[in-house]
Amino acid sequence: MELFEKILFYLSTGLLLPVIILILWFIIRGIILIFQCYLCYVERLRVNKQLKPFLEERSISEIKDLSGNKQLLSRFIQKLLANQNDLSYRDKILSDFEVECQKDLDKSRTLSKLGPMLGLMGTLIPMGPALAGLAAGDIAAMSSQMQIAFNTTVLGLLIGGIGFLTLQLKQRWYAADLNVIEYVNTSITGELNEKK
Repeated sequence: MELFEKILFYLSTGLLLPVIILILWFIIRGIILIFQCYLCYVERLRVNKQLKPFLEERSISEIKDLSGNKQLLSRFIQKLLANQNDLSYRDKILSDFEVECQKDLDKSRTLSKLGPMLGLMGTLIPMGPALAGLAAGDIAAMSSQMQIAFNTTVLGLLIGGIGFLTLQLKQRWYAADLNVIEYVNTSITGELNEKK
């Protein structure tokens, strides 16, 4: 039994370094995600300003100046406009848009779920050596392990918070974008029916 306890102890303490490295990696990814959300917000403002007159006047076929834009919504609107006569392909474009949205949302979901998990692992792993240090009377070792435990908890929760907030924001954006792209698709169908 003592052999199994030692194996478990070494396995769990061996995970501390990979957990800390992953936490640092996800912190970097979280900072990049915040920056990307800001850039996306600025781009969304510009695209929505360009789209608003066309959507209000229901002149969908006149949308032409979105071609140089890299935002997801404008790329897929351009695809819809380029394939106006192919109804089945336009349906595929709508499905592809939803897939791309889910793919982008997965980045935030990963942070929101894995951040707290890694924080909890980073909390529990050093507790074993900290308790062993307490039992041996080595307060310095216990204090060092407790600092690691608390720091990983805080960083894990920060990662989860970044993931959760960006996920909420992007879900709202993509719901609005899906509404617009479905409206454009329906308008194209209506314009084609009027021409017949």
